[in-house]
Amino acid sequence: MNIHEHQAKQILKKYGVKVPNGIFGFTVDEVITKAKSLKTNKYVLKAQIHSGGRGKAGGVKILNNIDELNKEAKELLGKVLFTNQTGIQGKKVNRLYVEESSNIEKEFYLSCLVDRSSSKIAFISSDQGGMDIEEVAKEKPEKIITTKVDFEKEISNENCEKIIKVFKLNDSLKTEAIDLIKSIYRLFLDLDVSLIEINPLILTKENKIVCLDAKVNFDENALFKHPDILKLRDLSEENLTEIEASKHDLAYIKLDGSIGCMVNGAGLAMATMDIIKLYGEEPANFLDVGGGASKEKVSAAFKIILSDKNVKGILINIFGGIMRCDVLAQGVVDAAKEIKINVPLVVRLAGTNYEEGKKILDSSNLKIISATDLSNAAKEIVKAIK
Repeated sequence: MNIHEHQAKQILKKYGVKVPNGIFGFTVDEVITKAKSLKTNKYVLKAQIHSGGRGKAGGVKILNNIDELNKEAKELLGKVLFTNQTGIQGKKVNRLYVEESSNIEKEFYLSCLVDRSSSKIAFISSDQGGMDIEEVAKEKPEKIITTKVDFEKEISNENCEKIIKVFKLNDSLKTEAIDLIKSIYRLFLDLDVSLIEINPLILTKENKIVCLDAKVNFDENALFKHPDILKLRDLSEENLTEIEASKHDLAYIKLDGSIGCMVNGAGLAMATMDIIKLYGEEPANFLDVGGGASKEKVSAAFKIILSDKNVKGILINIFGGIMRCDVLAQGVVDAAKEIKINVPLVVRLAGTNYEEGKKILDSSNLKIISATDLSNAAKEIVKAIK
């Protein structure tokens, strides 16, 4: 789950991390009224959307007085921003954030995430922070260092020093930077965070280390432990179809292809998408119905898949372990009759009560293509949509 910058900074602040003073609002009047309380000669106005690259898209403005802030806030609120992360649809700006300007001496980059390949926490740091960090990664990869840390109650001073070494700080600032790393590490573990990105982390002319921008993502599987964090969710920033899928306990991610997939199990879903690509087409989605797919759940899955106008055919791939193939097959037949599927449908069943399930499909009088195995299923759906 993503949150907005102003929310991320409030959480960082609770953990003792220095951030600029700022306010947010949903209307221009609210923003201007609150901004008058800030002690600054210049205002930094930021669009609050779940996307990086806002600065390059015109979503960050440095303004000299309250009149300029008022003018730019009116132009920015409600505007659709297009960044390298939003896609062609862009994102509408529904809230604004204003903070006191900072006197920047030097910009750094710092992030912290779960490294699944090593089962460790990876800190990534660089002395080349700012809007062009992606270019730095391409052209000067030696300027970016990764430090992998074991999951422990606390991070050691030794690991902290490895992370901040690239910043080349003097001794007094090193102590401040080590405290920052320890705070981020504690936050990361306490709140089941999946990513913290601070870009830029700055050294001010007043010799302070400050988080000028912040992105924090949370592990959705752990949100039941953090109701206060769940309250920060902004549904207007999320894909409406994915929100609908979550209501039915379906794991759904929209993709750009033409073959809709309905599978039980994340690993099997990945294999299904891979084999569709192998035979020359692209999957339209990742959809895991889980271990117990009732008629209602299967029907909801069909509706979600078919809401994507790019879908030209559907491949159902079910391995019956906990789930019985005959129960799933009956759910598919009932749902298909109810919602009148008008695209080719290929079903591959294997496992518990497979033969009973196949009989249900074959006797349904529906145009269902029954596949013998996964390879055959992929071939059949690709052939059917062509």
